Amino acid sequence: MRTVSEAIAFTPQRIIIIGGGPGGYEAALVAANLGADVTIIEEQGLGGSAVITDVVPSKTLIASADTMNRFSEAPALGIRTRAGDELVELEVHIDKVNRRLLNLAQQQSKDIRRSLEKAGVKVIDGTGRMLDDHTVEVRDKQGLTYELDTHAVLLSVGAHPRELDTAKPDGERIFNWKQLYQLKEVPEHLIVVGSGVTGAEFASAYRGLGAEVTLISSRDRVLPSEDEDAAKVLEDVFDRRGLNVMPRSRAASVEREGDGVIVTLSDGRKVSGSHCLLAVGSIPNTKDLGLENAGVTTNDSGHIVVDGVSRTTAPNVYAAGDCTGVMPLASVAAMQGRIAIAHLLGDSVSPLKKHRVASNVFTSPEIATVGVSQADIESGKYQADTVMLSLSTNARAKMMAVEDGFVKVFARKGSGTVIGGVVVGPRASELIFSISLAVNTKMSADDFADTFSVYPSLTGSISEAARRLHKMPV
Repeated sequence: MRTVSEAIAFTPQRIIIIGGGPGGYEAALVAANLGADVTIIEEQGLGGSAVITDVVPSKTLIASADTMNRFSEAPALGIRTRAGDELVELEVHIDKVNRRLLNLAQQQSKDIRRSLEKAGVKVIDGTGRMLDDHTVEVRDKQGLTYELDTHAVLLSVGAHPRELDTAKPDGERIFNWKQLYQLKEVPEHLIVVGSGVTGAEFASAYRGLGAEVTLISSRDRVLPSEDEDAAKVLEDVFDRRGLNVMPRSRAASVEREGDGVIVTLSDGRKVSGSHCLLAVGSIPNTKDLGLENAGVTTNDSGHIVVDGVSRTTAPNVYAAGDCTGVMPLASVAAMQGRIAIAHLLGDSVSPLKKHRVASNVFTSPEIATVGVSQADIESGKYQADTVMLSLSTNARAKMMAVEDGFVKVFARKGSGTVIGGVVVGPRASELIFSISLAVNTKMSADDFADTFSVYPSLTGSISEAARRLHKMPV
């Protein structure tokens, strides 16, 4: 294994990164730190879709909705909003919410640009296309077209919302998830087509902001790829908050009708609303990249084929992020990019291990998972003991008036090693880190249980679950 100084000695003169999302800009920072001559090409702004139109704005919107949810449930804590002698309700100014989230996204993009330029990375505002495995054609925003030679290329071009031929977004009444931030008022009745992560998050958020929401799911439950117990909790919360879920219902078409929309289902039923959000998946941005010129292979869905260290089928071309179809998470894209550069420059590197990836669904309550799933255990793929504790028994949760959620921890039979877990509740995205650390370090449930947690705290339920996984020595 080469040292960092040895890796720098072997550094190619130039690395070109096409796409400035998490996979691209994280890779650029690592490469510049190791002494490479790095150029990054990005069209819409540094941070890519994750920062400009997806993760940052959507989670900022969700933060506003979360505040509304907390206030709506504040009476349980003995708190009410009063103006004089009159009780008043909170009001959402969605145009202000949207202006804030878009400004925040632009600020984050500018911060990333400054970090890259400070590290010595050259930034080109434009697009890149591969002419061969060592040449990239650039078209910049000034209208100039020119070629750049390189020793290696990293592709991090992301993906865009999938559309239906019978349901075309117009940015006024029918939206994809990039267009929702144009709204000037909270929809009277938002119909969300698609019950995966994106659909569930926006449905949860807009219900929190006061919209009537109907969620159309082609499957028998929301979040079909997530933990079944977690999905059940979320469905119960949706029901209690008045969010209508239509399971086993597939949208055939969406049409404008006056000041509203009509969604026609495949069985002929119709649903009317004021607006519709299409959350039916994404398509990789791999068209017209010149991949065939460089010998880069894609699969049937158009995703770039990569191995565990982000190599494509061309020896000096790597890829990271949603364009690879590995896992549609900004954290995974960033890790793929870092791994790609480490492998390319001869630094120490470990292949991406998908079973160690922590992920979160930013609904209310949040759903966080890491490692082996309940489905993996039930299928017999893994042999594990499971402990699941409801947050309703947790002292801190009671103080916070939290009634929904649980902690679930999986430990391998025999060794007792922690191999996975699920957290459902407020800030599950933060709480999952301790379980993720246990999974990644192959910690035993006993060692996990012996790690102090604060009392009272939500993490106390994680410690309790670990204690209940203890087995007496035979």
